[in-house]
Parts: sequence; structure tokens; C-alpha cells
Amino acid sequence: MAARLQREDFDLGAELAALRAAAPGAGGLVSFTGLVRDRDGQVAAMELEHYPGMTEKALAAIEAEARGRWPLDACLIVHRFGPLRPGEQIMMVATASAHREAAFAAAEFLMDYLKSRAPFWKKESGPEGSAWVDARASDEAALARWSG
Repeated sequence: MAARLQREDFDLGAELAALRAAAPGAGGLVSFTGLVRDRDGQVAAMELEHYPGMTEKALAAIEAEARGRWPLDACLIVHRFGPLRPGEQIMMVATASAHREAAFAAAEFLMDYLKSRAPFWKKESGPEGSAWVDARASDEAALARWSG
């Protein structure tokens, strides 16, 4: 499959059906979909910015790295940019493999990378105004487990 960057929403069911069709020999398919959190009414909107060209290359590279680490039959990253509201889909990863262990590990690896290293800049807006979202130490720690 591939890595895709888009402004418009995606159909989770259609994306998973396409992934499943691309991996007829897979024994397991794992997916994760990220949503904009409301955080108790503190987030009215989130704006995701990216650097065109650089972000697509980074997503393609991490998808290729996942394929190199695990025996995947198919792999997909879809990430949105632009203005988003609470409850909207931000991104999804899906992996398919002969065995569930590889599919789960690859999906977690992709999610950890997207959360901490993908070149996106997030600004949240709410009742207190707007602020850029800083990286969290817990996201860096999650990514560190894949080193070595």
C-alpha cells in the first residue's frame, strides 16, 4: 500500500477493505485511528500544518522501515492536515501480516513514529486562545523502545 497525506476525511471501512484486498494471504489486520480529543471542552479546533514534500517523504520512509522490520503483506498510513474539530479523524495506520505479532508491532511502531517524529505542527484553539502543541516526553519514550 502506501503513505498518504490529505486534507479531506477518509472512509475507515473503505481503507480497511482495500488493505484487506491487497493482502489476501494475511492472517491478521491491525488498525488504529487517531481522533481529535476534546479534553473537557478545552479544544474547539486543531490545525495541523506540514511542509509539503518533506512530510510525504518522511511518511514513505517510515512505512518502508516498517516493511523492512516486519514481514508485512500490506501497510497503510493516512494522515490529514488542515483544520479539524473534536471527534474528527486525524490519521490511521493499518498493517496486515501472516501473523498478528508482526501486524501489531508494526502498527505500534508507525503510531509511535507519527506521534513524535512526523513533521507536523499542531495548534489547538479553545476558550483560552490558541497554542502550539509541544512534544511530550511520554511520546519520545514510546519511540525509544524501537531503537537498537
